[in-house]
Amino acid sequence: MDQTSKQAVILIVEDDREIGALLSEFLGREGYEVEVALSGSAMDMALGRTEPDMVILDLMLPGEDGLSICRRLRARSRVPILMLTAKDDDIDRIVGLELGADDYLGKPFNPRELLARIRAILRRSGRAVAEDEPRRRRRFHDFIVDIDMRSLEIGERRVALTSAEFDLLVCFIEHPRRVLSRDQLLDWTRGRMSDPLDRTIDVSVSRLRRKLTEAAPGSDGLITTVRNGGYLFAAEMREG
Repeated sequence: MDQTSKQAVILIVEDDREIGALLSEFLGREGYEVEVALSGSAMDMALGRTEPDMVILDLMLPGEDGLSICRRLRARSRVPILMLTAKDDDIDRIVGLELGADDYLGKPFNPRELLARIRAILRRSGRAVAEDEPRRRRRFHDFIVDIDMRSLEIGERRVALTSAEFDLLVCFIEHPRRVLSRDQLLDWTRGRMSDPLDRTIDVSVSRLRRKLTEAAPGSDGLITTVRNGGYLFAAEMREG
């Protein structure tokens, strides 16, 4: 149980009763106080009764959709929002973040990853602080990576990465200046049950490289392709 988040209140806005019940049970075991709302109107009633420390918001809801709710909620409150949805493409994720969501996780998801993201968001918002837990922060080029908060920043701006792209970045920064094969990256990011013929690593590397370059134009040589070898992260790493 996360003792530092014991008093945190989480409001889940999810129309699937089974998912809501499973999340409520899981997060309850981790020490959170949880309330489930089945719609935007039910969320409004819940907000009239309590002030949550965080809202987990499903995108696909009956009536008012999650993006509209996110926009409306952000206009009235700075409560942290984690969007949880079956739609996990870049466009929906970026729109959600631009509307004010703090993070975005696609279904199906690993409950432990959800828990890690909740803890990171609460720490970042100052609503839960782990005093004895060291922060894993790394710097390279002009970027700052907070592994625990799953964030990549340059200056005062956050770079929006998908979950797969961030996991890939963590592999690179933990093994700098080493040639990492596609199989290694696939194993570390997708697990041992992944398909060895899966080529999504190449797509994720391409997208990660593009986002780094767009954020910092002088960073185009950070990730290099090694013929018949894999990929190499050439950055000099520094502690955060």
